[in-house]
Amino acid sequence: MQSLQDTIDRLAAFEPVDLPVISLYLNMQPDEQGRDRFDAFVRKELAARTATYLEGSAERASLEQDAERIREYLSTEVRPSANGLAIFACAGADGFFEVVQLDAPVDEHRLYLYNQPHLYHLARLQDQFPRYAAVVLDSNQARIFVFELGERVGGHTIRNEKPKHHKQGGWSQKRYQRHTENVHLKHAKEVVDVLARLVRQEGIEHVVLAGDAVIIPTLRDQLTQELADKVVDVLSLDIRTPEHEVLQATLDAVREQDAKQDADTVQRVLDGYRSGGLGVVGVRATLEALTRGQVDELVISTVFELQRPAPADLPPGVDLPQDVDLADELVTRARATGATVTFIEDASLLDAAGGVGALLRFTL
Repeated sequence: MQSLQDTIDRLAAFEPVDLPVISLYLNMQPDEQGRDRFDAFVRKELAARTATYLEGSAERASLEQDAERIREYLSTEVRPSANGLAIFACAGADGFFEVVQLDAPVDEHRLYLYNQPHLYHLARLQDQFPRYAAVVLDSNQARIFVFELGERVGGHTIRNEKPKHHKQGGWSQKRYQRHTENVHLKHAKEVVDVLARLVRQEGIEHVVLAGDAVIIPTLRDQLTQELADKVVDVLSLDIRTPEHEVLQATLDAVREQDAKQDADTVQRVLDGYRSGGLGVVGVRATLEALTRGQVDELVISTVFELQRPAPADLPPGVDLPQDVDLADELVTRARATGATVTFIEDASLLDAAGGVGALLRFTL
């Protein structure tokens, strides 16, 4: 299954056009009466925005085609389990139309018209619901899940020999104990092999382990250093724990680790800036570094002001449209140049930096 990162990167590669590109985010969760709440928003907002363009213009024609296609898609193609939806469309740009259906919720309806896809909220969802692996196991079974955006997107189940109960003592008991240890070791090695393959294939950066006290130490002993470095927590969960409970417990663990890493990431940005090295802070310096392709990781506060900076704050050669959404511009430029984006939940960490900064690949 294609990852959200791949989707965002493809959308970030969209070349700006002279026609309006629709970015529509919808909360698909039903209301208290079990009814969908997005129809009225879509109908009203699309009509109102389209009406601002002259009749007969290429912009209006493109929007009218997009609106019709969006309404048709919403009436026939949305799966019942979707809690969120993002649609990007521009009929005048070779029929561009991309949809992302999400089990993760979109907090509110939003509609943007710009010269390229609006990716801030999609990148924010990826940060809130990252792709990671969860391993729940006992001495002879393992359930490996790959979660992203609040749903299982992959995984594997392993079942191995379960040693029979042995009541005799003495030499026979020692042989049985060695056999049991060998069975556990074989099981742990198989789990690690499968996990390593999934981590490599899926580009996974975080792993959560969960299981009983008997098998977890054996499993950890078999982890390569690369896998061990990706383990963010070890939980106590029964092999029979329902999937939705596994998801919630492991997602909480990943988010807790991310919150701890936020402070370290911001500190590295500030240290790099203070030393005149691989760190910049503020809108002007960050935009300039993005324009030059220097940024390795963009860090941006979740409460960053979505506004156009004053002309004096813009670096030379950077000309932003009058209606630019600055946070989205920063995120889109970062993804278009292969930089990662980290959203900082604790806004106070970036207050002194103006809410945004970056770690650099190189200095000039």
